[in-house]
Amino acid sequence: MGRITARRRVTRITVGAPPSQREDFLAVEEPLEIRVGGRALAITMRTPGHDFDLAAGFLVSEGVISAGEHFGAARYCAGATVEGLNTYNVLDVTLAPGVQPPDPSLERSFYTTSSCGLCGKASIEAVRTLSAWPVDSDDLVVTPSLLATLPVLLRAQQQVFDKTGGLHAAGLFDGRTGKLLCLREDVGRHNAVDKVVGWAVKEDRLPLSGTVLMVSGRASFELVQKASMAGIPFLAAVSAPSSLAVELATDIGMTVVGFLRGDSMVVYSAARRLDATDDGQLEFAPVASHLHHHDDATVAITPVL
Repeated sequence: MGRITARRRVTRITVGAPPSQREDFLAVEEPLEIRVGGRALAITMRTPGHDFDLAAGFLVSEGVISAGEHFGAARYCAGATVEGLNTYNVLDVTLAPGVQPPDPSLERSFYTTSSCGLCGKASIEAVRTLSAWPVDSDDLVVTPSLLATLPVLLRAQQQVFDKTGGLHAAGLFDGRTGKLLCLREDVGRHNAVDKVVGWAVKEDRLPLSGTVLMVSGRASFELVQKASMAGIPFLAAVSAPSSLAVELATDIGMTVVGFLRGDSMVVYSAARRLDATDDGQLEFAPVASHLHHHDDATVAITPVL
């Protein structure tokens, strides 16, 4: 797996047993500088691999491009070090002819950690203004029984996670058939999503109408933002969404499902995209009080199988 994983000697300790040493695998985390037309735009901490996808998806998230035809080419910058070596950690993107370069306000060396990828998007209104692909009118309808299969399909394809236990995953699924279209892993959940969106850019598939984005962790504001910029109408997560994520999703008409585990899930916004019949075997229940949700639109769904 090359630079995606690294071997380290570790000491394993179990209470009541003698310590033991062994080799273990760690997920690699390295910086990637993204340039556009030779000008530095951003530095993000990521797991090496699918870097061109990452750059393309990042540009969609930032509103620089919104279609595959806008992305010209990408290359690693040779001579990135003082010694003239190529680190494969500096990437330069060329936009297609006629595509405007990033707004001057974006031409800054901002730093994005592997745990936060918002990068200056401070308001819901900004996201609504930037997105070229409104999702409110997307007529996708998903059955809870199909949705319940997605975490299993996602987990089955997390090859690097199997070795390291330290990567987030994002998977793009056809919302009507459940077919996995693309999966990416990264130390940053926002990077994994950018890599999925970047794959779609290179495949000229934007907007991603009729799809479900499944993530292995929580659903944050930044993930709803990124899904919105790519025209994805449905975001599902195995963990909880944040309050701002749900507020944004409600405002733009995106469906957000959290706590998607086994046969149960919680719908936080745009519940119209869940087929409430599911062969007539669904039970709707109030959200448990410990989840601290007070929005009347929030419902818990448990398929009765």
